[in-house]
Amino acid sequence: MHEASEEEIRNLIDIIEAVAKGNYSNEVMEFTKPGHSEMIQRIAEAMGMMMVRVEAREVRLEQLIDELRDLNALLQKNITQTVITIANALGARDKYTKGHAYRVSVYSERLARKVGLSDEEVEKIRIGSVLHDIGKIGFSDRVFSDEDVSISEGIFEEIRNHPKIGVDILKDLTFLGPVLDYVHYHHESLDGTGYPGGLKGEEIPVGARMISVADCFDAITTDRSYQKGRTMEEAFAILRKIGGKNLSPELVEAFIEDIKEKGMF
Repeated sequence: MHEASEEEIRNLIDIIEAVAKGNYSNEVMEFTKPGHSEMIQRIAEAMGMMMVRVEAREVRLEQLIDELRDLNALLQKNITQTVITIANALGARDKYTKGHAYRVSVYSERLARKVGLSDEEVEKIRIGSVLHDIGKIGFSDRVFSDEDVSISEGIFEEIRNHPKIGVDILKDLTFLGPVLDYVHYHHESLDGTGYPGGLKGEEIPVGARMISVADCFDAITTDRSYQKGRTMEEAFAILRKIGGKNLSPELVEAFIEDIKEKGMF
């Protein structure tokens, strides 16, 4: 075999430098063929085997990343379901709001689809609506009691704090993303008189505004310790009356249209 020429060495170095930058190719294998010096062939063969091992490890890493991504998604799903189960347990403490979170979630999901949000956004709103009252898990029994319908200042303050308590409960579940804001701001009003932040208009996340409409409707149409549930038409009139002040008028109208099309619980 002949000795390696400067051109051979230069060309092989160029290929090796390209591989070092992550630009893999089969060009290096040309230098393993007869006609090249033994040294060039050995270097090319070693380089080829190294590329095979590196590529195999990269494929394995990608597989591991996919597996971890799947496991992470499953873990997030399980954690979310556990929190939802805790939220649903609130119904056991208050017969008047039993099933409230579920009904609000169905109404909110339908409204989100009605206005054309993406599947991902719809799912976030659905989860947010299921969890919107989770802050009430910290309420004292006097808040859930129906024996005394009068609301003291202390009880009223406790009620006003439930969005903040809800966020405190969920804050470490960062994968929930905008769901935290929906829980936090579902009692804000367009005119800024809501709580806990006194947000106005578009400052209020659209998901929170949707949950607010569904929440109000369900509260109006179900029996509570302090009132008898109203009819669907009566509820529509009330929603329209407070629309613009407390609720988004366009969402109220979309909600009413959806209820007329699909009915209520």
